[in-house]
Amino acid sequence: MKFTLKELADWISAESGLEVTVQGDENFTIRKIATIGAATQSDITFLANKKYQKHLENSNAGCVILTPDMANVWSKAALVMENPYVGFALVAQKLDTTPQQVKTIAPSAVIGKTATIGRNVAIGPNVVIEDDVVIGDNAQIGAGSFIGQGTILGAGTRLWPNVTLYHNVTIGSNCTIQANSVIGADGFGYAPLHKNGNQNWIKIPQLGGVSIGEGTEIGANTTIDRGAIEDTVIGIGVILDNQIQLGHNVKIGDYTAIAAGTLIAGSTKVGCNVTIGGGVGITGHLNICDNAYITGRTFIINDIMTPGVYSSGMPATTNKEWRNNAARYKKLTELFNRVKTLEKKIP
Repeated sequence: MKFTLKELADWISAESGLEVTVQGDENFTIRKIATIGAATQSDITFLANKKYQKHLENSNAGCVILTPDMANVWSKAALVMENPYVGFALVAQKLDTTPQQVKTIAPSAVIGKTATIGRNVAIGPNVVIEDDVVIGDNAQIGAGSFIGQGTILGAGTRLWPNVTLYHNVTIGSNCTIQANSVIGADGFGYAPLHKNGNQNWIKIPQLGGVSIGEGTEIGANTTIDRGAIEDTVIGIGVILDNQIQLGHNVKIGDYTAIAAGTLIAGSTKVGCNVTIGGGVGITGHLNICDNAYITGRTFIINDIMTPGVYSSGMPATTNKEWRNNAARYKKLTELFNRVKTLEKKIP
């Protein structure tokens, strides 16, 4: 693939709504994207952070995406815009060489008699699609995937290999679900019953489904449980990283981003435009407001009602310092009581 700078500028502007100016020859041809250090004359790279400006001096890139205030430090072709990182992302989409995983309907696919398959749908080997499933136009279903009864897959949505969608799951258009993800498994719902001296557990059937909005991306090995009565709901344009667990009846607002390893317990509601770092734990039945930012390894046990940055946990330090702090921590109650006693003696 190859594109002129004008074609790339028009593409970025149309997709982002940002103004993009071509510096130099607008007919200069770009074939691929590369890092500043590895780029060659037919490559495009980007500079989004001024601290890396020094690397431009020795770069052989044919074109750089950069901000207006840095345009004067680069004498060759450039795409000039306020957000070069967005420009990089969109150019990378244009020059994406990821192969289409499947192009036809494989003979080994098993498709229910009452399933509805749209136009130009590709279904990989050993896929199982049960009755009453609806697959939208131009969808792609990777090898070994399973789609349960009554599930709806939106137009242009892609499932990578071995994705499992249980029954009555609704996936919007233009979503991407990476390999081995499981959507719609039973939530962790049980009623305790003490009987004959033992703790017994009475399973609560999970009667809800899962609803996922358009343009959402779900990482590999992520699991999203179905609702107990109402649906678990994931909004529009949400991005979920790998190995995330969302419990039953969790609701995730539009355009929220959640990094790998995060666990969210049942019935918690996360607002729109929230950013959650990796390895975060959020207990059940909480409310997280719009525009909150939760850093990695934070443990949330209370509602967050005010936008801002939230953190917890103990950053790494030397083992000696950690041991000293741990020893002091054990004495906090004793120290607190001593201080209270001393305060009472102060006239």
